[in-house]
Amino acid sequence: MKKSSKNQSAHSVTNKQQLDDIMTRGVIDIIPLTLFQKKLKAGERMKIYLGVDPTGPDIHLGHAVILRKLRQLQDLGHEIVLLIGDFTARIGDPTDKEAARVTMTPAQVNANAKGYKEQAAKILDFSTKHENPARLEFNSKWLDKMSFQDVMELAANFTVQQMMERDMFEKRMADGKPIYVHEFFYPMMQGWDSVVMDVDMEVGGNDQLFNMLTGRTLQKVVNGTEKVVMTFEFLAGTDGRKMSKSYGNDVGVADEPFDMYGKLMSLDDSLITQYMRLATDASTEEVDEVEAEMIAGAHPRDVKMQLAHQIVSMYHSEKDADAAQEEFVNVFQKKNTPAEMGVYVVRTSDVSIIDLLVGSGLVKSKSEARRLVEQGGARINDKKVGSIDEELDVSNGDTLQAGKRKFITLKK
Repeated sequence: MKKSSKNQSAHSVTNKQQLDDIMTRGVIDIIPLTLFQKKLKAGERMKIYLGVDPTGPDIHLGHAVILRKLRQLQDLGHEIVLLIGDFTARIGDPTDKEAARVTMTPAQVNANAKGYKEQAAKILDFSTKHENPARLEFNSKWLDKMSFQDVMELAANFTVQQMMERDMFEKRMADGKPIYVHEFFYPMMQGWDSVVMDVDMEVGGNDQLFNMLTGRTLQKVVNGTEKVVMTFEFLAGTDGRKMSKSYGNDVGVADEPFDMYGKLMSLDDSLITQYMRLATDASTEEVDEVEAEMIAGAHPRDVKMQLAHQIVSMYHSEKDADAAQEEFVNVFQKKNTPAEMGVYVVRTSDVSIIDLLVGSGLVKSKSEARRLVEQGGARINDKKVGSIDEELDVSNGDTLQAGKRKFITLKK
């Protein structure tokens, strides 16, 4: 895979404010900083990539922090590659894991990866209408072809001591938990992605620093070039924990407008300015002004309504944001049910709340339905379903509710 022609160039960045925004907004570290600054100022076109393992089906606002930075660089004329780790996802990144990840099948990985381009296209521009369209790649294209000899030669660039420097491996060793040899290969495979694509720069979450530096090492050894590494802050989930679907605190870029708006309205007050800074284009001055207003007594709810409206507009439209806000006020402030709800025809096989929740599509799996009921989030006609074993008496026209924002009308 050839690198872009050196005859091509990007727009040089000489405006200090723009330069500072690119280098600092959401960014934790740039290695080496001076090289990145030099390339930006000179307008030297860089091939920049983000690798994403499709271990789940959704791209959320946490991923979007990095994608939005890539869009900035795309519009400046740099070559952007979104790399789907369809091979590496089968093993799973051991980063921040206290136990080895369960190996995924190719079918599971491919199912998750299917919607990634469509979701990422809400931020990056893959169309030929853009003078510099982003590209999609899959690392199985080269990792699937590696022989055992290739793998041995790759591994010869690193020592066990280097791999054991990773915090999670040290912790597992101290706790007497197993560390599997195949887990050492993950950072090497990620590093090999940089070599094959011959990139100038890689971006990723701060937890990916070790893996990205592995690629920097291999770039020097194999291609004789320096790769810039840029790491990013994590956008917290709506409750302050790490953003994750399993915690129910994620906001997906493909969420429906009303659902997205409602999730953002559940945002912990302490995270409002972080979301403004990382998830929107609000200036530093605007963020500081909002923070000062809240200290002076402004109601966080009003600020969150503005924030939610802005983010829904970004990923859908202003019209969708207006409708989502109106519906939110109707449902949660006026305590009414949504003006428009889907209809689910109850089947004879729907004998439990679990079957109803999954069959109606309000939740995606029985485990998610069970968790929802146990947390008191399943209701029929605003009456909480006490347990998964509760006997149901469903009538035509009843309202089934999952969590705070999902409703459907039942029809028998």
